[in-house]
Amino acid sequence: MKLVITGAIGHIGSRLIRELPSRFPGAEIVMIDNMMTQRYPSLFNLSDNINYKFFETDVLSTDLVPIIENASVVIHLAAITDAAGSFDKKELVEKNNFFATEKVANACCSVGTPLIHLSSTSVYGTQNEIVDEDCSLEELKPQSPYAETKLREEQYLVELSKNDKLRFITCRFGTICGVSPGMRFHTAVNKFCWQAVMGQPLTVWETALHQKRPYLTLDDAVSAVFHIIDKNLFDNRTYNVLTDNLTVDSIVKYISQKIPDIKINFVKSKIMNQLSYNVANERFKATGFIFKGKVEKSIFETIELLRNSNTITR
Repeated sequence: MKLVITGAIGHIGSRLIRELPSRFPGAEIVMIDNMMTQRYPSLFNLSDNINYKFFETDVLSTDLVPIIENASVVIHLAAITDAAGSFDKKELVEKNNFFATEKVANACCSVGTPLIHLSSTSVYGTQNEIVDEDCSLEELKPQSPYAETKLREEQYLVELSKNDKLRFITCRFGTICGVSPGMRFHTAVNKFCWQAVMGQPLTVWETALHQKRPYLTLDDAVSAVFHIIDKNLFDNRTYNVLTDNLTVDSIVKYISQKIPDIKINFVKSKIMNQLSYNVANERFKATGFIFKGKVEKSIFETIELLRNSNTITR
């Protein structure tokens, strides 16, 4: 069995490449990353006696067909994921997200390899209180260039799948939380954990404190990938994949259990959706998947990871 992972050193990828061998013994793990984020430690201390192969390259400038050929699946994680920061780098996001997905998908078509495509619940900016995968394009109101490119990627794959050209699944992941070697701290949960441990006030968007948004633990994210491969779930459909819908206030309360007396600074953001909504994950559950992750556990583990880095303020 051969498994190809793009964006292999990122938050999700760096955990996934460590857990794939135990779930698929003897598999060849092919990793692709352009090292733009320079997270070299993601490749440190990988298991011995595992068939790892790493390509330091950009999917946009590489002939992917020889790399993907004979693979059982391509797990496409490579992307710029900072939604709030995407306003100032629209062209870069377009290049590294949409055009990269286009290139990977076409390579999969050439060799008949199924594709796990990661999208985002950021595509939802709707006024509906509860949203699911059946939202029309008119109802979807992506709030950032990042979310807009993810929606375009989804639409492109649907078109490419017509006439049996591509087998894929699109997973709209909630905001990732949880510990991995390649984790980043620009998203809500991880950023708040970092700020709290460092004795800094939490920077919360002015409209966000009591708005519900979807979160996905890294445990559930990795298990979801395993589930898709095990079930051969390449039905060309879109699935919301999230552990829970929570308010920022709930996240803050979890953090305060470990670090009391945290302060909040309310800040402006270009993503200022006034509405609160729940994202439904019933479609993915209907495939037999059980979400077992706990957002509070991911928060506690992240704080524990950082705890010894700043003991003076506590």
